Amino acid sequence: MKDIEQKIREVDATMSMEGMPLSEVDKENMRTVLRGEVSFKEMKNRILDEYTPKGTVHERV
Repeated sequence: MKDIEQKIREVDATMSMEGMPLSEVDKENMRTVLRGEVSFKEMKNRILDEYTPKGTVHERV
């Protein structure tokens, strides 16, 4: 768990420098992937589904 939290802190610090800090939802999504509960590909598709307008099809890679 320590390694997961360290990775999240590092990504958050980098994103914060760019003016885009991670939200709590972003951090929880990262934890879910890093714990191996879902694949990166699956999480990416979940996020795309959330932000893609209904009726629009995005390429599932």
